[in-house]
Amino acid sequence: MKFSHELRKEADSIFNAIFEHPFVQGIGNGDLKAEQLIHYVKQDFEYLNSFIQIYGTAISKCDNREDMEMFNEQISFILKSEVHPHNNFCEVAGVAYEELQGFPLSPSAHHYIRHMLTVAQHGSIADIIAVLLPCPWTYLEIGKKLMQEVKPDPSHPFYDWIHFYGARKDSMDTITARFCDRLDDLTEHASDQQKEKLKEYFLLSCQLEYKFWEMAYTIEDWPVKMEVLNV
Repeated sequence: MKFSHELRKEADSIFNAIFEHPFVQGIGNGDLKAEQLIHYVKQDFEYLNSFIQIYGTAISKCDNREDMEMFNEQISFILKSEVHPHNNFCEVAGVAYEELQGFPLSPSAHHYIRHMLTVAQHGSIADIIAVLLPCPWTYLEIGKKLMQEVKPDPSHPFYDWIHFYGARKDSMDTITARFCDRLDDLTEHASDQQKEKLKEYFLLSCQLEYKFWEMAYTIEDWPVKMEVLNV
């Protein structure tokens, strides 16, 4: 069994929990509150900024142009394409996308980003792929599942979001497959110990994908409110 297949099998219960999460279900049935959508976009904007930085770190560790191109293409994808599903959420929530940028991180988003940044800073290309892979992989499967189950038409409030992740053969399908293939290549001769560490990174990112949806649904904030002083 390929290593990427092992990872997906290990994470199956987490993927299923994500599919059943009320925020994801709310995308499917079109029933989410404006403040939940707003909180998601605020946090995901910062999360994707960090994703770009991690791709940049990965490029600095590449020893061939094929890997450099793979990561560079994903920087372009985030900057030029992944604003589209954000705009869909903003349109439904009745706010401008530009109004939701530059906000502090919630606890779960902070944890997820620090997890990825730490692995990227200290790890190898295989480590970086393992820690990043759950994001495109879970979104791809969410999109496909919602396409199959909801079969949204253009009147659905989240038609654009679902189609972006579930029906675009030039984006999530491609990068998920490329990351899986590259990780399989890199782990072909890896030791069991090395594979266990990669699995740890991957599964923690899967858990934090779930936590990100939970963070958005509950509009998570820090437990102690801090007064902002005007000096």
